[in-house]
Amino acid sequence: MDDLARHADGLRSLPPSCGPVRLVAVDGHAGSGKSTFTARLAAALGGAPVLHLDDLATHEELFGWTGRLRDQVLLPLARGESARYAPYDWNRRRFGPARTLEPAPVVLIEGVGAGRRAVRPWLAALYWMELDRKTSWGRGRRRDGAGLTEFWDGWTSAEERHFTDDPSRPYADALVRQLSEGYAWLEGPGSTAAANHSVTRSSRDAPPS
Repeated sequence: MDDLARHADGLRSLPPSCGPVRLVAVDGHAGSGKSTFTARLAAALGGAPVLHLDDLATHEELFGWTGRLRDQVLLPLARGESARYAPYDWNRRRFGPARTLEPAPVVLIEGVGAGRRAVRPWLAALYWMELDRKTSWGRGRRRDGAGLTEFWDGWTSAEERHFTDDPSRPYADALVRQLSEGYAWLEGPGSTAAANHSVTRSSRDAPPS
């Protein structure tokens, strides 16, 4: 059953996980529908801020963005301050003008690796888009066209290595499956919310592994 409003209410009722913020991650394979789902969830939350991890990754560091995420986003939000980050321009291959991310009651973070181990201690909830990698990658390739075939070849190898070393799905609170209309919500294999209560300040401030 696609009940975004009910799930949005559930997120608002969670205890804060990053300072005053309930940080919610949407993870899944490239092409699995994360951005579309996150946009709809943000709307159901009344316009919740969204951080796209594509803005922190680069051609050279597809998954090497944890330091930027921590320093530019997580630590400021944990202090109740506005985060400022410089989004990467994938056409010009450089970082652009800074953007602001406000410490709203719920902030969404979406992208491949959003539920990685270095991020999970900061999360109130983790959602995984339940679509297999072959289908997801096929959708992504068709969306981006033949001009990005070489990029996709490199990306799929990097994503496979990432999830082999640092899987997110086993820790998801919910599995979200896109239907012809709306989404189905399934119970996830793990829970990040309970783990948040045992995370100390010193462990959060440590460099990401």
